[in-house]
Amino acid sequence: MALSISAAVLLGIIVAVLVKGGYVRVGSAVACTLFGFTLAATGLAPAINSGIASVAGLLSSL
Repeated sequence: MALSISAAVLLGIIVAVLVKGGYVRVGSAVACTLFGFTLAATGLAPAINSGIASVAGLLSSL
C-alpha cells in the first residue's frame, strides 16, 4: 500500500512538472490519467502491480 501511494505521489509530481514546463499539454495528461484508471479496472491490473513491485524490489536491492 505504501508503495502505491508513494508511486502515485511521485508520478503526480512528475506530471505536474512536465505540464508546467510545457513538455506535455494538460489534455494529454488528463487522457493518460483516465486511461490509467480504466486500465486499473481490468484484469491486467494484478500483473501490472506485480511488475511494479518487482521493479521496486530490484531498485531497493541496489
